[in-house]
Amino acid sequence: MQLIFGIQSSGAWSPIYQKIADWQQWPNKLIEGQDNQALVPKLPQVPAMQRRRYSKLTKMLLEVAFQCHAPANCRTIFASRHGELNRTVDLLQDIVREQPISPIGFSQSVHNTASGIFSILTNNRSPSTSIAAGETTLAQALIEAYGQLSEDNSDLLLVFGDEPVADIYKEFTDEPELPIALALQLTLPKHGQELKLTLSLETQPTAAQLATVEPICYGQLLHAIASQQNLCGQLNQFVWHITHG
Repeated sequence: MQLIFGIQSSGAWSPIYQKIADWQQWPNKLIEGQDNQALVPKLPQVPAMQRRRYSKLTKMLLEVAFQCHAPANCRTIFASRHGELNRTVDLLQDIVREQPISPIGFSQSVHNTASGIFSILTNNRSPSTSIAAGETTLAQALIEAYGQLSEDNSDLLLVFGDEPVADIYKEFTDEPELPIALALQLTLPKHGQELKLTLSLETQPTAAQLATVEPICYGQLLHAIASQQNLCGQLNQFVWHITHG
């Protein structure tokens, strides 16, 4: 089954490519002298007293969501394989050391922390869905988005991101592109509508299809979106297409 989306707006962040336009330079590093060394988004939209309490992952997801400039009260889907795992590990280590647990750390250790904080910051009372599906988390979030948009083709914002896991879990993962975050404001194509940028996902490709389509990574996907270039490739056993025009 092929799912087809129109991309209305997008946002992306990594320590080197901190805005969606920066991903046009991938895989080359940005020009020397540019402010590309910050490891955590600055989030000027959020008061410093609140911002300092957020985890790195929450800041990443908020940053890309804000980059999209999605309409107020749009529905949201927040997707992350690991969620606030690192914050939870820190809390467990405090318990082992018989140290007091941080109330703020505990309250923001749920998997979908960023979803709740985003709704509070933007006064967004529309439904929000959280997705965690291992290596296929982004694809499964798109499947969820397609289902929601098929019911109601109004504004929807998909936010995806992860950071490297704590050392205790690293032997179980192989994720060299992390930390990374992506946000897409999506719609389903309407009859007669011309879309500047389209994303399509083949959810059940055949073995023959997978054998003839080159593997891609998140960086290539974000580069194609940022540059509005055509792309076809397989990622996590799904076939992805980015089409311009």
